[in-house]
Amino acid sequence: MNSKISIVFFCLLLAGRVFSAFAEAPDPAIVDSAWGKVSGGLHVSFGSIDVRYSESSVPDVKLSFSWKGAGCRGERVSAQAVLWADEAIERIECEFTPFTSAKAKLPSNIAQVRFVRYVLTDEFGNACRWHDPAVYPPSPAADMLDTLKHFDLNAKTACPVWLSFNIPADAKPGVYTGKLKIVAKNRKPQQLDISLEVLPQTLPRPKDWAFHLDLWQHPSAVARVHNVKPWSEEHWALLEAPMAMLAAAGQKVITANINKDPWNHQCYDAYEDMIVWTKEKDGTWQYDYTVFDRWVNLMMRLGIRKEINCYSMIPWNNELHYRDAAKGTVVDVQAIPGTDSFAEMWSPFLKDFSRHLKEKGWLEITNIAIDERAPKEMQAMLEFLTKTTPEIGVALADNHKSYQLFPDLKDVCISFGAVFDGKDLALRKEKGLVSTMYVCCAHEFPNVFTFSNPAEGAYIGWYTAAAGLDGFLRWAYNSWTENPETDSRFRTWPAGDTYIIYPGGRSSIRFERLREGIQDFEKIRILREQLQQSSASNAREKLAKLNKAVAQFNRLDAPEIPCGELVNQAKNILNELSIK
Repeated sequence: MNSKISIVFFCLLLAGRVFSAFAEAPDPAIVDSAWGKVSGGLHVSFGSIDVRYSESSVPDVKLSFSWKGAGCRGERVSAQAVLWADEAIERIECEFTPFTSAKAKLPSNIAQVRFVRYVLTDEFGNACRWHDPAVYPPSPAADMLDTLKHFDLNAKTACPVWLSFNIPADAKPGVYTGKLKIVAKNRKPQQLDISLEVLPQTLPRPKDWAFHLDLWQHPSAVARVHNVKPWSEEHWALLEAPMAMLAAAGQKVITANINKDPWNHQCYDAYEDMIVWTKEKDGTWQYDYTVFDRWVNLMMRLGIRKEINCYSMIPWNNELHYRDAAKGTVVDVQAIPGTDSFAEMWSPFLKDFSRHLKEKGWLEITNIAIDERAPKEMQAMLEFLTKTTPEIGVALADNHKSYQLFPDLKDVCISFGAVFDGKDLALRKEKGLVSTMYVCCAHEFPNVFTFSNPAEGAYIGWYTAAAGLDGFLRWAYNSWTENPETDSRFRTWPAGDTYIIYPGGRSSIRFERLREGIQDFEKIRILREQLQQSSASNAREKLAKLNKAVAQFNRLDAPEIPCGELVNQAKNILNELSIK
């Protein structure tokens, strides 16, 4: 740890809460005067998963000691409780009892408690331009879900608690009841009542979900944050937890880089090479696929195996690099599509890469992936690829509204707000091509910034279903900032834009709500198929009701009513229709 980080850590230690190996940033807000009206002891209540509760304010909740939820078999259902006190409370622990219905019992370990931690955020502001802290001052946002077994609560503070219920795929339908027990040192135990209805529908396993989830992974960031050598055995071990969590959300795409950092170091960590290019003394080329192969095998073992998207033949600065065996140095070269240098660099690689992919059995699922490049460059690259190795597919994240110029690309993702033409989308579906959308720093709503309304994550799944799309892409699953556990701000991006999970395989409110929306997409898809095939007299009526609920989300602006309210209304209809 360098001296600068040590000083920052020490300052945070003095002012923030320390639960484990790091300290939260202090809340600069003036202490809420309402604390003077809070009686002594620990207070608990259920809250809403649509709210990021402030650390320094008395929670604005209507006291509730019972919660009712519902979900299909194989679904994860979330709830949120809030703890607060006007005095310091030591060693708070939470545990569940088993859950019982009239005919069955579910073990307590289907439920999980995670303490919500605070990270510095800012605001949408000037979108993708420099976020000056003097203009957009930081504030703490509840987001990280920590897996600590216990924690201490400072005086005049609150701590949200995130509750997850993973309903087993073989659970018997019915209403199950249980309790959340809350104990603290030298305090009287408290408990909250839980009622969880298991619906008769069953979700497939995440790897079998139809939703095409494409969150770009950043393995190098894992090495830096944990202070281990890239591609060391320690690094590979540390990649397991975050990537397993991604697989459990239904991820379909493996993100790989095939040469120099494809995005010209747009985030804190550069991308380490996965394929090492070497120009031998005799002018021939050698390509070392060791890291690439191990990365792909790791992700496939975890269940992510639909696509391998390789970035990029058109990196943002058009630069490639290779090892020059004769000189013993790394050489940078600019290779612009349509030029001789582009052909000289890419022709031997593509032919060897195609051979290697075929040997591994990965050729049919591999794409050369392009991110937000101009149509002219795309056209030149595609013409070259077609002449050289037409067997390799292409994926495009398109912010130029140019997808119609390249109608047969295997995977096209358009920027939110640029709508697919209906006929084009129908034709792509007929051909089995992937059509998705993405949001980034340019989109205020819906998004998953650390200041975004949590319900926006779920909204994304509903919009995807309403727009008739296959899924969703976001550029950063774990492109962590310098200190991701305490500060989600980074340069020109609204806070939280560069990552959605935290080191150590820790989830976030944003990630859980995004996963919720993906589950809803799957439930909508399954229910539609069942109702379309049903001969029941009320099947058409139920299908019309479902489609009406979904259609509300096919819009490019924020709804008139609060986002969470709209999502909850639609979810209630979906759950109601899911009961046979």
